[in-house]
Amino acid sequence: MKKYAICGVSNRAMGMFLRPMLTTFRGGHKPVALLDSDPLRFQVCKQLYPELADLPEYGPDEFDRMVRETKPDIVIVASRDDTHAGYILRALEHGLDVFTEKPMATTAEDCRRILDAEKASKGKVTVTFNYRYNPIHTRIKEMILEGKIGRVVSVDLNWYIDTYHGASYFKRWNRMREFSGGLSIHKSSHHFDLVNWWTGQRPVEVFAFGALNFFGPEGELNPSRKDGRHCMTCDERSVCAYYRRWATRTDDVSAKDDHIGALPLAGKYTGYSPDMCIFDSEIKIEDTYTVTVRYDGGAMLSYSVLFSAPYEGYRLAINGTKGRIEMTEFHELSRVPFPVPEQTIDYFPMFGSKETIHVVRRPGGHGGGDPALIEDLFLGPDPARGFPMLSGSADGAYAVAAGEAVWRSVKEGRPLRIAELIGGEA
Repeated sequence: MKKYAICGVSNRAMGMFLRPMLTTFRGGHKPVALLDSDPLRFQVCKQLYPELADLPEYGPDEFDRMVRETKPDIVIVASRDDTHAGYILRALEHGLDVFTEKPMATTAEDCRRILDAEKASKGKVTVTFNYRYNPIHTRIKEMILEGKIGRVVSVDLNWYIDTYHGASYFKRWNRMREFSGGLSIHKSSHHFDLVNWWTGQRPVEVFAFGALNFFGPEGELNPSRKDGRHCMTCDERSVCAYYRRWATRTDDVSAKDDHIGALPLAGKYTGYSPDMCIFDSEIKIEDTYTVTVRYDGGAMLSYSVLFSAPYEGYRLAINGTKGRIEMTEFHELSRVPFPVPEQTIDYFPMFGSKETIHVVRRPGGHGGGDPALIEDLFLGPDPARGFPMLSGSADGAYAVAAGEAVWRSVKEGRPLRIAELIGGEA
């Protein structure tokens, strides 16, 4: 029986980790403690899962007491991004394994501390990069390993986040770099990890341009220069294009949020509002990036991300010495305002005819990636797969370092070497 302590009783923690423990994997995996800064989150969790009514509750400063009293085998970290490193380091001091949500930390410095602590600990860190488990993404990895395109030499990845999802980041704590690391870490670390994993290479040098084009006080669609507004009570929402895109004058729309659920108590979390104004003057992070990355195996990445697009999805091309892979994916189809074709992978051999590859999709979050990731976490890696999928601390560190190099390059106007941020080989 594996025992788990949950640090951060977020919607993600409840849906991604607790639900499988209490259903599919019941009997072999048991939650023994909840830790959070807000007691109301304990009420929300136990309202959703009454069988946890007697589960012990702890505050952020009671980590050691929690470990002493409940003796977990594994600590699951699903709290706000800037708190990840502290919980991971405390768990490693106790020799415990850790499952942490991405990003592993919000700074490369904290990643370096985690790497050092892990070397001195019996514990191991696993970062839950679920994008790897999307069946389309896994099939691309298989094609590369099969030698379909030879040695990877370049990748083009253009990611688009629609006005609903993109704006939601600027309504929440994510908009503060001290909490999220900025979106080049909070969001783009997912994308950098995918490219690192697909290519089997690690980033060496990053150069980026970035800007705040849509949100913040200078946003062109800001109805007026005024701080402190909230969507649900704002008297200007009828003239706010971002609000009106997804709601009428009488039909409220709430931010898509990993921490606020549909439960009655969840909208009242202490000191947390998921509908802050996207045009507040405290917003300083970027919403637009174009990035170039050089890798240790010779590959190069051309990456862009836009947080206010007409639709959600991405366009991908991976070029190798023997061919090319292309793919376009549309996310959140209910919000795409036009018909889209079935998602496939196009393979172009260097000397031959194009092949279109259809991939069997799975139900579940992140394109079917979440259930497969949970199986690997709770059952161990699938022995039939033949290649590693779970991400370790080094994977987490390189993804965060690439994201930090992006926003630092924007601010400093120069290329950033990853070694400057996390030292030598992680």
